[in-house]
Amino acid sequence: MRGQFAGRYLTLAFLLGIFGTGIIFQLVRIQTSPEAQAILVDVGPYTGAWRTYYPARGEIYDRNGNLLAGNQTVYEVGVTLSEIDDPHSIALATSVYLGLDYDEVYEQITDPPEGIFYIVLTDYITPDRADQLIQLQEVLLNDPSGQSLDGLVFQPHLQRSYPEGSLVSNVVGFVTREGRGYYGIEEKYNNLLAGVPVTVWVPSDPNRAEELPDIPPGATLILTIDREIQAATEDVLDSSIQTYGADSGTIIVMDPQTGEILSMATTPRMDPNHYSDYATIFPGETPYNRAISQAYEPGSVMKIFTMAGALDSGTVTPETTMFDSGVIWVGGWDIHNWDGGAWGYQTMTGCLQHSLNVCLAWVAVEMGNDNFYAYFENFGFGHLTGIDLAGEAPGRLKRPGDGDWYQVDLGTNAFGQGIAATPIQVIAAASAIANQGRMVSPHVLYAMVQNGQQHNMSTQIIGRPISTETARTLTAMLAVSLQSESSLALVPGYSLAGKTGTAQIPTVGGYDLHQTNASFVGWGPVDDPQFLVYIWLERPTASPWASEVAAPVFRQMVERLVVLMNIPPDAIRLATNGQ
Repeated sequence: MRGQFAGRYLTLAFLLGIFGTGIIFQLVRIQTSPEAQAILVDVGPYTGAWRTYYPARGEIYDRNGNLLAGNQTVYEVGVTLSEIDDPHSIALATSVYLGLDYDEVYEQITDPPEGIFYIVLTDYITPDRADQLIQLQEVLLNDPSGQSLDGLVFQPHLQRSYPEGSLVSNVVGFVTREGRGYYGIEEKYNNLLAGVPVTVWVPSDPNRAEELPDIPPGATLILTIDREIQAATEDVLDSSIQTYGADSGTIIVMDPQTGEILSMATTPRMDPNHYSDYATIFPGETPYNRAISQAYEPGSVMKIFTMAGALDSGTVTPETTMFDSGVIWVGGWDIHNWDGGAWGYQTMTGCLQHSLNVCLAWVAVEMGNDNFYAYFENFGFGHLTGIDLAGEAPGRLKRPGDGDWYQVDLGTNAFGQGIAATPIQVIAAASAIANQGRMVSPHVLYAMVQNGQQHNMSTQIIGRPISTETARTLTAMLAVSLQSESSLALVPGYSLAGKTGTAQIPTVGGYDLHQTNASFVGWGPVDDPQFLVYIWLERPTASPWASEVAAPVFRQMVERLVVLMNIPPDAIRLATNGQ
């Protein structure tokens, strides 16, 4: 029997093998045929889509971990037209819960443009408002009355948020709904914060969800700003503007040894959560951050840089005397003191103490054009400091050879007239005096965190315009000046150095004799400066003199700083350090 059927089995196996081979051949032929390739091309768009994924924007923190800028979930509310059962209920519910116009919504969803399958009704709805509608939608799923919110869609996405409101807003800046950063940190580091978008093919098959990309967020930034010092600075500034009737003001607090900006307060300010108010709060050419964008004539605070250059070049010593007759002629023009008086014989320390224009103009003439302007260039005037904030202005330092420079400018520049500088330029230049001759680069970025690694910013020395000996000598002169005149800037128990600046405001026809800019720059403790403060009050009405309006503000700031920075009085600190 086996032999009888063996041939048949072999024949059948052979035929089945041929048949199977034919099937395989046919499958390969069909799959590789031009017709099959055309079908694959036609159905490709239905198997998925190319989509661009934008990473979560990086967060911004202060130096102590307080969140200054983050992200919050908001919702886009729309409708899928093919799934709508009850347009009346959708229009009514969005009107009641979202404040939309009933008639407009009803018309949109009942009479949409041809070819439209999905309509966005509104966007940036907070989670609490969206939850109300989501819960109502669920309740109506089995409603016997036939009411339905089917077709209503809630798409979550991220929106920039600022939990501190207007606090430090001039430094942070803001982000629009288009995701672009404006001003401050948000603009300067926009690319880092925004991260790198990724465009990928997203399969429509939910079983292939694991193929979706893992998009890393943008870089997290840690600022040098101290939230508590910033809050105190803004409080002091706002109360000072009100007390002294100033139009606006600026206060900067910097670590003179590192260039780290501990606080930067200016006016006006706005809540970046409501950036649509920008045009109202900053009309016309109002700068978003006066500290870096508004150049002005600082007045007598510039005398410290004139004296620094004169001491460093050997033109004068602290004991050098000159006779102040009340007037000096420079370039054919007469220059007078702030009070119009003659102060007789004065040492250089006395010139600073009494803030004598005639004396400093004489010092500048003794230095000569080349020497004087070389030092001012080295202090950075007329140049950007490079601070890592968007919108810095360079100011203006006229030099011999410029079409609008005259010989008299040598005399007036010596006491801060005819030269335009920003507050950040002045405080950067002053760091050279407070920091043993080393001028540091001011910055607000402390560190960035990217791909799980933290990268700290290092201190940058941007110049050595004067020697260590000159810096120490000038600091001592300024400290003596404050003590000798019993300045309102002094704080009992702490040795401080500083200088006031009262500057008339230039106009088209000269200088306004009735309005001033009042400034003060100071640092301490003198033996180991841990803070450097710059103050500018614009057009104070209580008094035109910086000694009466800006100096007291410096004292208020120092009183706050020594507590917040835990700096004991000199006697305790020096005894603890064994000095």
